[in-house]
This record gives sequence, C-alpha cells and structure tokens, in this order.
Amino acid sequence: MASNSSVLIDKSLLSKLDQSLHKIESLFALISGLAVFSLMMLAVISVTGRHSINQPLPGYVDWIEQAMPLIAFMGIAYTQRNGGHIRMDILVSFLKGRSLWAVEFITVLFMLLVMILIIWGSWAHFARSFDFSAPMWSRDSSMDIAIPLWPAKILAPVAFSLLAVRLTLQLISFGKAFAYNETRPIAVPLVESAAAQAAKEASTVSG
Repeated sequence: MASNSSVLIDKSLLSKLDQSLHKIESLFALISGLAVFSLMMLAVISVTGRHSINQPLPGYVDWIEQAMPLIAFMGIAYTQRNGGHIRMDILVSFLKGRSLWAVEFITVLFMLLVMILIIWGSWAHFARSFDFSAPMWSRDSSMDIAIPLWPAKILAPVAFSLLAVRLTLQLISFGKAFAYNETRPIAVPLVESAAAQAAKEASTVSG
C-alpha cells in the first residue's frame, strides 16, 4: 500500500544522513517482517505436529515471546520516517509555513524526550536480565524451555535508539524549515493531497 506522505531528498548532508539511516531502518523493518514469517512457520509446524503425531512444537509460546520485540519495535523508526504512525491531522492540516513547522518541531521534540526516557527504562530492564557470570549470561529465562530473555529485552533500547536518531534528524529538518521559512523541507514526511495519494495508490496497483 502506498504511503500517505513523501520524503524529499537532495544532495545536502542532512539528506545523505537521512538516506543512510533509512537503509538501517529498512534492514530493521525487514528483520521484523522475517520474524512475522517465522512465527507463521512455527505455527504451521506446531499445529501439524499436534494433529499428526500428537506432539506440538516444544516451547512454542516461549518463541512467540522472544519474537514479540522483533515484531513490535524493529520497524518503528522505518514507520516514523515514512509518516506511517497514527496522528491527529485535524488541526495540523489547517497550518501552513512557520506555524506548521513550529507545531511539527514541538511534537517531534516531545516524542524525542519520551523516547529518551523509554530508552533509559528499557536499558535498565535489560541490565537486570543480563549477567556475564550467569549461565547463558542470563538471570532470567522463559517458563517452558528456559530460553534466555536478555536477547529479546535488548531489542527495545536498540530499536528505540534508532528511532531517537530519526527523531533528531527530523527535529533538525523542522527547525531549519522554521528558521528559513521553507515550503518543502527534506528528510521529513510531507503530507500529500488526496489526489496525490490516489495517484500513488494507482501506480502501486498497476505495477
């Protein structure tokens, strides 16, 4: 499905940083998609085993718990870059120029501050689980087959840190747009008109 926003690029340093970061975000999103596919395959194996040999996949729920951070967090920065997160556009859609960029700047700044707090909290949660001196470097494990939980717990601060970098780039772009009263800043998702969205949808469906 086509996105309802567009991200402009040019030859500036900010745009180059945006494109480099987008490659990492795309990789993280790909990993998230592969995790979803893997869970589908595990479900097929578990159900097939249950019905054919009366033996489901051992630790199926444990593996689902391990994969949840991959599915929930790894694509969050990619979605932010493409403007895919849910947001209230009723007021913003009426704003233009500096007033729009000011609102966007304040919104992104608030998001960045919240993400910094979440990174700090999720890293502390990981630190409580990880221990070099413990078996498999883990102080806790899953209930069924005792999978160490720290690999899943470290994914949250890693994914949120990538999002924090993305928000920082967007903050710079919106700040620059406000300072110079730009009409179409780079490295940020720009809301498209209904006609542009329809044209993009049509081109996507047509191949």
